[in-house]
Amino acid sequence: MSWHPRVAFAMNRDDHLAAFPASLLERLGSIAEVITPLPMEEFDSAASRELLAETEVLITGWGAPRFGLATLAQAPRLRAIVHAAGTVRTFLDPAVYDRGIRVSTCASANAIPVAEFTLASIVFGLKRASRFAERLRRTKAVRDTAGFPRIGTNGVTVGLIGASRVGRETLRMLRTLDVRILLHDPYLSPTAAAELGAELVGLDELCRRSDAVSVHAPLTAQTVGMIGAHELSLMRDGTVLVNTARGAIIDTDALTAELVTGRLDAYLDVVHPEPLPADSPLYGLPNVVITPHIAGALGNEIVRLGELAVDEVARFAASDTFDHEVRSADLAITA
Repeated sequence: MSWHPRVAFAMNRDDHLAAFPASLLERLGSIAEVITPLPMEEFDSAASRELLAETEVLITGWGAPRFGLATLAQAPRLRAIVHAAGTVRTFLDPAVYDRGIRVSTCASANAIPVAEFTLASIVFGLKRASRFAERLRRTKAVRDTAGFPRIGTNGVTVGLIGASRVGRETLRMLRTLDVRILLHDPYLSPTAAAELGAELVGLDELCRRSDAVSVHAPLTAQTVGMIGAHELSLMRDGTVLVNTARGAIIDTDALTAELVTGRLDAYLDVVHPEPLPADSPLYGLPNVVITPHIAGALGNEIVRLGELAVDEVARFAASDTFDHEVRSADLAITA
């Protein structure tokens, strides 16, 4: 039976304003009792403890304070947490599951801009846009392809590392191009990969066969440095490496050694450390584009997170279910 849960927010105020404009708060108010439209930015004050004591569904987002055992004790009525962002691992204590609290994430909404950015990076990378732009800045001359790696996306092979939400959305978008798609994910079967439109292969084979390699794996103890000197050495000259996942998945020293030779191209929205040291040679290379972690939702993209969060609250209120639930077993293998 549908009910009107008491809802509160916990996130930074700027992102709250972007994700939940007045019209969306009005919609939320039609399905829930919004205790206050202002988000909590900490859980320690008397005012926050009073809010938590009344909250049945907590909507979190970027900047949410750590939700640990002490906070859990202050929220006896809490039944669900809906995260209007991506990963919940950065702020949520797994102990919430022991009390039967349900968790949902809006990572699928954030996957859309990341996949769009990834697709653009693959296209620009294979078009050698950064190399052309650098040469034009330097020479002020007409187009010259001399010395460039293979140019264009027609008939190339793209390898995706990880069938994550972003990986799957990127795969869907890649179907607009005339490309073959390889996929590496230890948790996926060949049949499941084929249903997605990709060929499941090992990591070494993916590195050897791909003209562009895009990283979409979560950062775990198993994936730190998974793209190292060995994997990079397998990539053919001119391979474009795209990383919109986490910087530490790629060994920065090994990648730098390859990129300074000009053998590979890279579009890196994430690096490790972030930012790179000011004297990193990667900043000045014509075959490298580094952006400051902008692939995820920014600007007018952020409202998608709020819209999905409200959808999830509505679904939970009506049927006690989520479309984007995060179960305790998921935490070890997802971003």
